[in-house]
Formats: sequence, C-alpha cells, structure tokens
Amino acid sequence: MSSFKLGFIINPIAGIGGSVALKGSDGMAMHALALGAKPKANERAALALEVLQPYKEQLSIYTASGEMGEHCAQQLGFNVNVVYQTQQVQTHSDDTELAVRALISEKVDVILFAGGDGTARNIANVVASEEHFQVPVLGIPAGCKIHSGVYAITPKAAGRVIELMVTKELVTLTTGDVMDIDESLFRDGIVKAKRYSEMQIPSELRYVQAVKSGGKESDELVLQDIAANVIEEMAEYDETQFIIGSGSTTAFLMAELGLENTLLGVDIVYQQALLCSDATETEIIESIEQHSGVTKLVITLIGGQGHIFGRGNQQLSPRVLRAIIAQEGGKNNIVIIATKTKLAELANRPLISDTGDNGLDQILSGFMPVTTGYKDQVLYQVATPQ
Repeated sequence: MSSFKLGFIINPIAGIGGSVALKGSDGMAMHALALGAKPKANERAALALEVLQPYKEQLSIYTASGEMGEHCAQQLGFNVNVVYQTQQVQTHSDDTELAVRALISEKVDVILFAGGDGTARNIANVVASEEHFQVPVLGIPAGCKIHSGVYAITPKAAGRVIELMVTKELVTLTTGDVMDIDESLFRDGIVKAKRYSEMQIPSELRYVQAVKSGGKESDELVLQDIAANVIEEMAEYDETQFIIGSGSTTAFLMAELGLENTLLGVDIVYQQALLCSDATETEIIESIEQHSGVTKLVITLIGGQGHIFGRGNQQLSPRVLRAIIAQEGGKNNIVIIATKTKLAELANRPLISDTGDNGLDQILSGFMPVTTGYKDQVLYQVATPQ
C-alpha cells in the first residue's frame, strides 16, 4: 500500500503575541518573549497529530527541522522525514516559504500547517502560484489572527479532516481565501482585513446534494455540471490542447461540445474543435510534440473497478503520459472526471494506475483531485496495482 505523505509545518512563534496583548506576532516575537509569552504553536499542532496516531503505519510525515515540525512529530512517534533545515534560532517567514518548496518537491499529498494569517500568507506565496495550485493545504489555528478560510475550526478538527484522507474517505476540495489584517492598525483598535490570495483546501464532503441525488434525471444534471466545468476550462486556457479519453462520462462531455465521440477510443480537441478522432498512440505523441502550448488529458474511471489507466485506453501509453506530465503543470495536466455516485461505488477502494511502467505508476499515485460537478472537486487516492 502506498504511504500517505503528509507535509507538516509549524510556525513556532505563531500566536506568541496574543497572551501579552500584542494582538499579533508579526515582527513582535522578541518583544513578546521579553514580556513573558510562551510559544504555544507546537502544542496546538500536537493536538491535530494526536488524532492521526492510530494511522502511524499508513503515513509518513515530511517536515522542517526542530520546532518547525520535527520535534512535534517525533515526540508523537511518527515516521519523520526532515526535508528542510532551518539555520536560525528564531524562524522567519523565509523559513516557512523554503520549507513549503521542499515539501512540494517531495510531492506530498497535503500540507498541514500550524500558524495564523501571516503564516497562511507565507504559504500562499508559494502554493497559490499556478504551478503548485493543486497542492491542497489545511491550517491548524495557532495564531492571534484567524481570518483566513483555510483553517479548520479547531486543531483536532484539522486532524479529523486529514484522517478522512488517510482512510480513503471522499474529501471535498474547496477554495479558501487567505486574509490578513494590518496589525499596526489593529493595535490601535482599527480592524482592516484584506484578501491576499486563495488556496485549495480539503474539507469534509457533503455527501448529499439536492441536484445530485439518485435517478437518471439528476445523473444527467451532474454530468452537465461536470461538462460545464471542463468546457469553461477549455475556454479559459484557449491555447491548451485537450486529449479526451474513453468512457461514457467523457462521451457526455463531447456531446456537450457538439463533437463526434469515439466511445471506446481517444479524441483530440483544440479550441473546442475536433482535431483527431480515435487517435492512435503515435498520433497522440505527434500532436503533443507539434502543439506549442500545454496538452491536458481528460479521463474518467471504469465503474466498479476504478482503473484510470491500463484498461481500455492503451493508446494512453507510458510514453504519452510521461509527455503530458513533463509539461508545466505536471500531474495537474491530468483531469479526472466522475460523479460522486461512481466514486462511492468503489467503496473506498483507490483508483488504479496500471500503465505497465512501475516508475510512472508510482509518480501517478497519491491523492488527485476528481472533478465531480461545476466548481466541485474531491480528493481521491490513486494507487498502483497490487
């Protein structure tokens, strides 16, 4: 079984100014310590990790040295991989950003961090870039200011959301705003919040939605929502070429585009026009190489089995898939679409990548977003064949 890779960062001085009435910690850590404040961020982070202790054998924690995560995770008995070494006694915002970059390079499944709005801003500086936007992030509230929508309600609640991911429950992927206030004004009694960015966050899935309950009519509405989401992306990224895989869900997308579809084959679409029907592996490779922009792949899964590669779509060979993920965007160039009903039929079994290339299957494993409606995604595990 693939190990869940949890990225973990603590801002050790987050919230340190609160207990001594500084109303924030940005640039005030030394002053707070001089006034007798005690760091609490590691204690808050430990409350979240304690929820995950029953799953020690199923996950590995990737973190920064010392009080930035290493000590907390080790004390709770987790398998710890230190991927960033801080060189400072008192950590700085630069340490947070460098640690995030190190976690991204390790391809962690999610980044769990403890801090406040300032910490969220530091993380968003890296994660919210287009290249890394698909890396989900979840905050453990530990700062003086928690205005951002990227935090769990409590530290234990943060642990519960990660627990859902580790145990392969369906977890909705939503967008949370990164907010912060002007601390200098706040200390004068003036609250002025500002939206700085947004990040994708995992949250508890709402399993029942009125338009997506059982029945043929609502199934069609769900497929329309999924198609609308993909078509909007096609319009937004006008220079992006789309390879459309086989299956009834992708066939519905092609029908919404008003294009002929090869139900059991692969089609190539550019600017919402059909470039190639029932394309071979060679034709797909040539199209990727000749196209000046990015090429994305839209696929669905085999119902009841969960295979996304290696069953009925051999045209999507390891060579094709490596060419797609080698482009800017990496794995994010693979767009998986499916209804939540179809995912629920898997009974928590992972999606399967069985390309015949073990190294590639390992790259594709981990949690990936699945588009399940309009502006609606869930995180779902992709695994290698057992």
